[in-house]
Amino acid sequence: MGAGTYHLVTLGCPKNQVDSDKLEGVFAADGLSPVGEPGDADLIVVNTCAFIDEARRESVDTVLALADERRDGARLVVTGCMAERYGGDLDAVLPEVDRVAGFGVPVTLGRSQEADGSPVPSFDLLNLPRPPSSRPWAYVKVAEGCDRSCGFCAIPSFRGPQRSRSVGSILEEVDALGAREVVLVAQDLASFGRDQGVGERSIVPLVAKVAERVDRVRLLYLYPSDLTDGLVDAVLGTGVAYFDLSLQHVSRPLLRRMKRWGDGDRFRKRIDRIRSAEPGAVFRSNFIVGYPGETEEDHDALLAFVGDIGLDWCGFFAYSGEAGTWAANLDGTVPKGLAAERLSELGELQDGITSRRRDDLIGCEVEVLVDEPGVGRTWREAPEIDGIVVVPTDLPVGGFSTVTVTGALGPDLEAA
Repeated sequence: MGAGTYHLVTLGCPKNQVDSDKLEGVFAADGLSPVGEPGDADLIVVNTCAFIDEARRESVDTVLALADERRDGARLVVTGCMAERYGGDLDAVLPEVDRVAGFGVPVTLGRSQEADGSPVPSFDLLNLPRPPSSRPWAYVKVAEGCDRSCGFCAIPSFRGPQRSRSVGSILEEVDALGAREVVLVAQDLASFGRDQGVGERSIVPLVAKVAERVDRVRLLYLYPSDLTDGLVDAVLGTGVAYFDLSLQHVSRPLLRRMKRWGDGDRFRKRIDRIRSAEPGAVFRSNFIVGYPGETEEDHDALLAFVGDIGLDWCGFFAYSGEAGTWAANLDGTVPKGLAAERLSELGELQDGITSRRRDDLIGCEVEVLVDEPGVGRTWREAPEIDGIVVVPTDLPVGGFSTVTVTGALGPDLEAA
């Protein structure tokens, strides 16, 4: 295949970003060069998200917009979650697309391999090498798929069961990336290694080994029942006391309808235990609002929990009914208007909490990793998810600098 150009758009979660990074490695090996404008590309690829209805709409809108921008002769390929979940059905919905390619199916430029009868090769995105990180930080996906059966989630149906990578392959990728901060991600991160029969808590030694190689290691998406004392100690031992807990709600009856573990009291005890060991620990979580059967009592319990526990960062999402999931057939549908009111109430409450948490840092001396000119992060902020620290533009990108927080505006800080 001859040289050409490509434009890659990534939607959705950090796990999709890792897949895109690996696709870029494939494109580079094939002699393709990236371009910033879709109208300049021979190949346009959209790595889509299909987690909830809003994500699907964004994916479709993005594809249609790029179809309008592409030049004559350019190919438009859809890959990622939406491609895997709906496959050939997308051909009828999006006739503008030249190819729908599920996970592990390469997208090529030039002649069609199907047309001349040659087989279309497949590869394993999870274990493909990737280029060095262009930023001071990088996501590293340690496993694919999920073995859980949460009532609202369709991901196992198209991502498949959990498939953990070998520790050696992960560490090789960490070394090759050259990043100062590594963010470990997976659908069910704390279950890493369980499918390999190598122990129930393989994530603990993995965290320690990655921490030996980089300045910061951060974990995203921890299922609360797997947040053991050993894992807590491992996280605290890295110096990045950041806990991203997938709580989803606090009402015990509603969590059972979600096929989830836990309740507000159990979550509170776990968070209190962490704070007793590290008072400055930072917490992030996500909660679903309007799940079938959510009552006013359930909503009030969630409001009380959010107000009392004081998580640093929170995301609230309206329930999205997904075909093929257990929850799709549940009764007790919450009207969209009511769900929107509940979202607004929770969002307003959390915005105030986050602002107060940030105000508490004014006057403090902090160490930031400078991600780009004028933009840094302390260990309290996950990249692309949380707030930032606005720093002097002359601080070297990719380095650590000590600054003093001089102000706060919502989720962001200013420092000099």
